[in-house]
Amino acid sequence: MFTLLIGGARSGKSALAQRLAEQSGLHVTVIATAEPRDEEMKERIRRHRRDRPTAWRTVESPVDLAAAVSAAPDDDFLLIDCLTLWVSNLMERGTSEDAILDAGRHVAGLLVARHAVVVTNEVGLGVIPASELARRFEDVLGRVNATFAESAQRAVLMVAGRALDLTSVETVLRRS
Repeated sequence: MFTLLIGGARSGKSALAQRLAEQSGLHVTVIATAEPRDEEMKERIRRHRRDRPTAWRTVESPVDLAAAVSAAPDDDFLLIDCLTLWVSNLMERGTSEDAILDAGRHVAGLLVARHAVVVTNEVGLGVIPASELARRFEDVLGRVNATFAESAQRAVLMVAGRALDLTSVETVLRRS
């Protein structure tokens, strides 16, 4: 019972995720994957924390997302922000692509029975990256995103602050 919010940078994903969490009426646990490595990222983290209600619990989990999801109270609404940085963190630590995909399938499976919203970036709509590492990242994140979208009850593409519900492939095939 989770929603996947996917979109580009500054498209409104995190703001919508916060609104969905607020509307749930449940206690909220935020699972944050960012690591404060530079001043710009530190400021982003500060801004996100400042924008959240103080009653929300925040768990920093840059790598072990499954453990953070499993440790959260069952009746909490989970706001995971974001898969993009989680995949990046795993790749930076030398985690194999297969292990990342397995971890993604595992986390998505854990979320099927949870009230949650998961934020991620769509990085595959632009030009093909010049470096091999950037192309690998784009490919792995795309596959992880597809795994989460397949498991999610709902997937929403955010563009310029607008939301577009995404129809599953199965629905498209049934309608043709």
